[in-house]
Amino acid sequence: MPSLLAGRYRIERMLGAGGMGVVYRARDLLHEQFGEPDSKVALKVLSQTLSRATDAHVLLYSEFALTRCLRHERVIRVYSFEVDTTWQMAFYTMELLPGMTLDSLLRECPGGLPWSELQPIAVGLLDALGYTHQQGVLHGDVKPANVMVGEQGLRLFDFGLGQATTPALAGLPALSRGRFNAWTPSYVAPELLDGAPLSASADLYAAACVLYALAQGRRPFDGSLQHRSAAQCGPPGQLPRQCWSALCMAMAGDPRRRMVTVDELRAVIGGVRTGVRRWFKPHGCTQSAKPCN
Repeated sequence: MPSLLAGRYRIERMLGAGGMGVVYRARDLLHEQFGEPDSKVALKVLSQTLSRATDAHVLLYSEFALTRCLRHERVIRVYSFEVDTTWQMAFYTMELLPGMTLDSLLRECPGGLPWSELQPIAVGLLDALGYTHQQGVLHGDVKPANVMVGEQGLRLFDFGLGQATTPALAGLPALSRGRFNAWTPSYVAPELLDGAPLSASADLYAAACVLYALAQGRRPFDGSLQHRSAAQCGPPGQLPRQCWSALCMAMAGDPRRRMVTVDELRAVIGGVRTGVRRWFKPHGCTQSAKPCN
């Protein structure tokens, strides 16, 4: 990785890496030169595997374009897409948030989050997902590693496996499943692995599994994807009883049995009265979350 991209972005360190991309913290030297008090951005490039493809720039631009059309306080904000001609490297920049991803939070809180802290996260995630669906965008990879929480609230990010459902965005290229499979087995809807198309129901299933993990302190499913049954998991101890039937339905392995929508699940979870909302220092954790920047 070069230390400077497009003559403008000074790479400082890596923030995270997945099967499809790598995210770095960088300084925007142009904004810094004009006296911008906070010139730091997050900068995403494709992983080495995908960057070798002839259409790598196009694939990354598709992810950027999908995210750019989403303007919601719970969805990551992207700034610009650029190509460094010297290094022949495409990248895009986005807001840099202090906080931690939900997978890091789960490691800090192996017993699960108390309801007063879980509820605002659940509502924020379902708000973000409901909005993206209304805008004709399917996320495709909802999992704890793709949700950030911190003092500024929650952000859903990484639309690399996303798809558009509206004509205005339908022309964007999408990653072929046969070419690259980056789904996380514990959160992917079983029908996707059987070749079914991505759907709002599959996004709902993944989000419900994330919420179960936050409430129980562990993933609902491990190992085989066959004959998954949310009822076999049992209601998480941190989850109010009135929420379990809706969450259990959203986690149904058979999509025909997911007779609940993202908005309906959000209404059930949001309707439970709770105490003080705390985003950044979960109760009962081994240590407080540290900002990543």
